[in-house]
Amino acid sequence: MDLVPSLDLRRKRVLIFIVAYNAETTIEKVLGRIPASLHQPDVEVLIIDDASRDETFRNGLRYQQAHSAFKITVLRTPENQGYGGNQKLGYRYAIDNNFDIVALLHGDGQYAPEKLPALLTPLIAEEADAVFGSRMIDKPAARAGGMPLYKWLGNQILTSFQNQMLGTGLSEFHSGYRLYSTRALTQIPFEKNTHDFHFDTEIIIQFVLKHLRIVELPIPTYYGDEICHVNGIKYAWDVCLTMLRVRLQRMNLLFDRKFDVNPPSETYDLKLGFESSHTLAIRAARPGGNVLDVGCGQGLVAAELARKGCRVTGMDRYVAKKNSWPNDVKFIRWDLDRKEFPVHVSQFDQIFMLDIIEHLKAPEEFMEELRFATGRKRPEVILTTANIGFFLTRLLLLLGQFNYGKKGILDATHTRLFTFRSLRELLKQSDYKIIEVRGIPAPFPKALGDNFVAHFLVRLNAVLIRLNRGLFAYQIFIRAEARPAVHHLLHETIESTADLRRTALLPLSLP
Repeated sequence: MDLVPSLDLRRKRVLIFIVAYNAETTIEKVLGRIPASLHQPDVEVLIIDDASRDETFRNGLRYQQAHSAFKITVLRTPENQGYGGNQKLGYRYAIDNNFDIVALLHGDGQYAPEKLPALLTPLIAEEADAVFGSRMIDKPAARAGGMPLYKWLGNQILTSFQNQMLGTGLSEFHSGYRLYSTRALTQIPFEKNTHDFHFDTEIIIQFVLKHLRIVELPIPTYYGDEICHVNGIKYAWDVCLTMLRVRLQRMNLLFDRKFDVNPPSETYDLKLGFESSHTLAIRAARPGGNVLDVGCGQGLVAAELARKGCRVTGMDRYVAKKNSWPNDVKFIRWDLDRKEFPVHVSQFDQIFMLDIIEHLKAPEEFMEELRFATGRKRPEVILTTANIGFFLTRLLLLLGQFNYGKKGILDATHTRLFTFRSLRELLKQSDYKIIEVRGIPAPFPKALGDNFVAHFLVRLNAVLIRLNRGLFAYQIFIRAEARPAVHHLLHETIESTADLRRTALLPLSLP
């Protein structure tokens, strides 16, 4: 009689998912090692044989027919899906069949099924979204368990590199013993991941970017006579390339949909403390002036202008949060693609258009309408936008990469892209007088953190901009003056001529 107490699942449905490839000699042993405490109605086993060339599928069926401790489903793919592709099938099965937890085991017996109850505990208690069995929490034990020295060293080197790139502190990125909450799996695009072995790295990245909870627990290391199907050099190369892509995506220089796990942000952070579009624009503001902030977002720049004594009116299509909008700034909700303006533009001394012209559907028409609306005022327009000629964008284009992302130069919300020359031409043809043109360095502190290296790169970038502005500037900064439209200029000419005429006809005074 089995006297082992059952694990309290708290009404959680658990799927033990076994990926198998050419595991005819081990699959039945793995099944037999599943603890008796898991022999419960709410626990099921799924085996997916990935088109093995041996008797893995038949041996799985044989065990299924001979044992009834729990429900076992045995599937076989019509063609090999790879390690990652096989996992996708199992996780989709768990989601579609309303399991709460899916526990990944390997059919070769490398990971101990006996540890399942301990690994399940944080998920059952809802204290984690994923639990990883780590062999490297106790590094000497991993060697004692038979892990080859080159794998032991490579594991630690790769894990250290990945932690550095992601800002995490995991003891191991490369264990295949994984348990997931299916609710967490529905929040990430795991089906877009690779079919190869670095699937495990990509799903960790997705969990980290989504801010899902990962718990590591120690597991024993076992290396037997199983056949390793992993090409170590290729695997390490794939992992490094994946980490590089993630870092470039976080710097807004690349975009990969599998790592797009968070909703788009319609607002942007304030870039202060280094040379940026915001610092240059705020510096150019005239204290005490009347300023129109077009595309003001949540009013962060507007608040800085108000601190300089400016009277600021912000205009954007998104409603700012009441608790974040500065009290001394007026806000108007307005779609900038509409023809007319909700304010008398002629009353403003300066008009700020920071990172907004690239979002407009018809920037030429907007700039002309804006100039006409200024009447005879001749306000200064301070405008910034991304420089599509930035050397990294050119390099990526040379390498065949030109994909839009969530932020940066190739922000997916950008409808127009500009170089220094094309933006100058747009303003000239819209009859603006160019006062100043400057190149802005890349916002390294936002991408790398507020540290010495990031600020050094900003200074280095500024030096390179002086050598070649079109190649090394990340953004374009322009100060321009809105000239009166011909209609207004004609009236101004008539009125000023009348004044001159009256002066010219005054009687000459005798000495």
